[in-house]
Amino acid sequence: MNVGSHVGIGGLLVGLGMLAFAAAGRAAEGPAGEAGRIQPYPKNRFYWQHKGKSVLLLGGSVEDNLFQIPKLVEQLDTLAACGGNYVRCVMSSRDEGDVWPFAKAGRGGKYDLDKWNGEYWRRFETFLAETARRDVIVQIEVWATFDHYRDIWARNPLNPANNVTYTAAESGLPTRVNSHPVRTENDFFRSVPEAKNLPVALKYQQRFVEKLLSYSLKHTHVLYTMDNETSVTPKWGAYWSRFIRQKAKQAGRTVETTEMWDKWDINHRMHDATFDHPELYSFVDISQNNHNKGQTHYDNMQKRRRTLVKRPRPLTCVKIYGADGGRFGNTRDGIERFWRNIFGGLAAARFHRPDSGIGLSKRAQRMIRSAREVTGAFDVFTCEPRNDLLGGRKPNEAYCLARPGRQYAVYFPAAGEVTLDAKAARGQLRIRWYEIDKGKWRAAEKSAGGGKLKLKTPGGGQWAAILFLSS
Repeated sequence: MNVGSHVGIGGLLVGLGMLAFAAAGRAAEGPAGEAGRIQPYPKNRFYWQHKGKSVLLLGGSVEDNLFQIPKLVEQLDTLAACGGNYVRCVMSSRDEGDVWPFAKAGRGGKYDLDKWNGEYWRRFETFLAETARRDVIVQIEVWATFDHYRDIWARNPLNPANNVTYTAAESGLPTRVNSHPVRTENDFFRSVPEAKNLPVALKYQQRFVEKLLSYSLKHTHVLYTMDNETSVTPKWGAYWSRFIRQKAKQAGRTVETTEMWDKWDINHRMHDATFDHPELYSFVDISQNNHNKGQTHYDNMQKRRRTLVKRPRPLTCVKIYGADGGRFGNTRDGIERFWRNIFGGLAAARFHRPDSGIGLSKRAQRMIRSAREVTGAFDVFTCEPRNDLLGGRKPNEAYCLARPGRQYAVYFPAAGEVTLDAKAARGQLRIRWYEIDKGKWRAAEKSAGGGKLKLKTPGGGQWAAILFLSS
């Protein structure tokens, strides 16, 4: 068997099948077709464009593998009603009520990897159709890392002990992996030719990804992340990014891909594999930065964002940690992270599932709705992070997005007072204050342009100030 190329085994199955994907995709997406797909916004490639229009992705949901939940339509309706348009889709089967992608071989309880479980793929297909109907962007994580370790691996169909398709000796895969994924002790993630080259295991990995793409490539609202919180060799993610891109090309599509690394410090060299390789990864997910708090959280993302200035790419956070009683900070931490991501110039921000995040709770809905109000009051897509325009600022006191001379937006996590250097403005500025926690605008105020303006929050809690030239 020839598995040395990135197409590998299964290449013979592409041909007419991929042409069918392309034709089905054109029918499903209408005349906009490929031009309307999710892609970097040409006028500011730090942001996304969908259906030909710039779009800021905001979201939250009750679960990560949303296609497996029983009340999917209700969840998506709730998200859309508050202005949300972004969900995470881990291809995971580890929770109660989930199903696996493979069918059982018979009475013995083992799986046949050459046969699909129709229910799994029906759920996935329905999920893609319902999100497309609501213009909700889906960020898929192809490999659910935690499904391949410890107790989940012990019942995973891809474990040689659980299927009739291959043995441990034939596949090179272990039957027991009792360590945390950070130890990377499952050779499942070294199957690619550039690593250990395990052709039997790779064949069925390719088969799974091809099946996934047979559904997802019919749509233009899908982003692709190779893994969830991985620590494995960069060769693994690089292989799958090339594989997915090549399959998409054969189907007449272009897709956007990234990788998600485990390290909380996004300045760690582990993340370089994504930041340094735009030819492999067309956007960068920095969700793990959301383990950090306050000024450190913001400074880390800005340090990395500056490295992309010459070749901008969207930065996304498909999971924002922080919930009362959770392990990664409280609800206030999670909400501040959400707003700092937006005012830090990120393209996408989504609250992580409960209890590690606030999901799509009432509080999350309120924050998404408020973020839509605030970012709808100025042209966020022409602005950039400009904390250098703020004076008298304490750590984590205020954050600025601006198009100097035209418009300014300042976020206050709590009551505060700073000065804003607006000397580039030629004319009178109008100021609008938005009370984030209550979702209310205050009447517009006028201020002379030029020089430094004092901005003092009208009260306690979170506030946003929007400043723009009077007409």
